[in-house]
Amino acid sequence: MNLTGKCHCGAMGWEFKGDPGEATACNCSLCHRLGTLWIYDYEHERVRLTGKTPASFMRDDIPDPSLEILFCPACACVLSWRGLGEKPGERRRMAVNIRLSDLESVAHLPIRHFEGFDAFEDLPDDGKTVRDYWF
Repeated sequence: MNLTGKCHCGAMGWEFKGDPGEATACNCSLCHRLGTLWIYDYEHERVRLTGKTPASFMRDDIPDPSLEILFCPACACVLSWRGLGEKPGERRRMAVNIRLSDLESVAHLPIRHFEGFDAFEDLPDDGKTVRDYWF
């Protein structure tokens, strides 16, 4: 299975090789505002960005941010997040936003709920799939 996603204007996108397993719905202070659904791997391994160079956002209100959000500089669609703080040569964790995919290609993926606001832990499975979150 290979999945792809594109921003609204088509200038940027992502590719994911293989089965991602599940998608994550997170309720942290950023993800619930963005409305994203994430699938994960490592930068330049099974996941990569395509098109133009992305713009990025990192929180500047905390002393040591752990990730940056990458988005299209033209239409502002959120493409991915990328982990920070890795040492040179280490793998860099990355997630892509499957809301940028065609529904039929990701509809079957189970949803994993992550409590990223307070507890920072997985929540019990409720049996929902991406299709249940798409309007």
